[in-house]
Amino acid sequence: MKNKYVPTSISLYMNYLVVGMAILILPQNMDTLAKQWNTSIAGVSVVISAVGIGRLIVMLVSGVLSDKLGRKPFAVVGGATYILFFLGILISHSLIVAIIFGVLAGIANSFLDAGTYPALMEMYPTHKGAANVVIKAFVSGGQFILPLFISMIVANKLWYGWSFLLCAAILILNVVFLLTLSKFPAASQGSSKKEETAAPVKPQKSKGNVWIDGTLFTIFSFVAQGIFLLFSTWITKYGEAIVKMGDVSSRALVSYYSIGSITCVLLTIYLSHRGVQDIHFLFVYMMMSFASLLLMYLIPVAWVCSILSFVVGFSAAGGVMQIGLTMMATFFPNGKGTVTGVSQTSASIAGFVVPLFGGALSGNIANVLLFDVVLALIGFVVAGAIMYRYRKLFGRHKKAPKAQLEVASQNTN
Repeated sequence: MKNKYVPTSISLYMNYLVVGMAILILPQNMDTLAKQWNTSIAGVSVVISAVGIGRLIVMLVSGVLSDKLGRKPFAVVGGATYILFFLGILISHSLIVAIIFGVLAGIANSFLDAGTYPALMEMYPTHKGAANVVIKAFVSGGQFILPLFISMIVANKLWYGWSFLLCAAILILNVVFLLTLSKFPAASQGSSKKEETAAPVKPQKSKGNVWIDGTLFTIFSFVAQGIFLLFSTWITKYGEAIVKMGDVSSRALVSYYSIGSITCVLLTIYLSHRGVQDIHFLFVYMMMSFASLLLMYLIPVAWVCSILSFVVGFSAAGGVMQIGLTMMATFFPNGKGTVTGVSQTSASIAGFVVPLFGGALSGNIANVLLFDVVLALIGFVVAGAIMYRYRKLFGRHKKAPKAQLEVASQNTN
């Protein structure tokens, strides 16, 4: 049956194409921005960490309000706020002003997450995990496109700001569409007549323990965000300084990483439709992340790093965080906006803390990658604990409760 929300969901996904570009746009322009702001590379890392501060400030509140006010306002305001970030960075000529716009980017990201993740779970109730993982495909698409675009700018000696203007232009068109033509589920815009007369569905009882499972998922969100953020920020510098790769080759590592991420999304969607459960993806992908990062640290050779960049992208950036969020919603099925808020607040803390550690360790880029290895090890251990809890609560062979019931309970709240 044709889903009437397809155009809106495509628009929501397009926002995350730009989010993927936003993740890399500061690291990929580090040297130029450091000169513009009269600071060092470590100073640019502070601006990157400011994005995490912005996410932290509003993420939990925006998630809760998304359950009360609807999804559309947060998707629209998130896109508009990101436009201010891209344009603001271009006019920033001091580190302080740049930090302010970095915080604004984090706020924009929080608004988008609060509106988008719950909305997609409501638009595609029978494939909510796959719907959220597709977000990562678009993020990875942006991360693949941007280094190529910047390489073209550098090769042709063009103004660096064209990459920022490209992102702003895409978002302007997208915000206009969301304001004028988009359709969101009843939870976002009020129930239709048919939905108002439907028999209410009793909300599901949460099986998860707030202290045990809530803590595990909170740690997992922190680590998952930290792994891919640290890698995407510093892998180009690692290729240059440690592996002794050229400028184009070191930038290509990010592209390999993005291709791996997109490949993982497609494979995850295929396997999920073949009956593989999200919990298995969670555990296997974290194991692969740890192994590939460890090998990259131990064997800093160009061809090895090129292959392993693909593997890291596949395992750490191919939707594992989105799968974790979906799993958390399975443990705590009522209030997807709130669950999103908790998960992304933890990720926001990582977005602030991890870049600061990365900047502090940047005197020796190899230590930055070693820090990423440690994060991946923690993530692997936590994923194992989550798998154990899942089997204990839901049974080894049982599937989690049907997504349709979860969504129905939301639409009747």
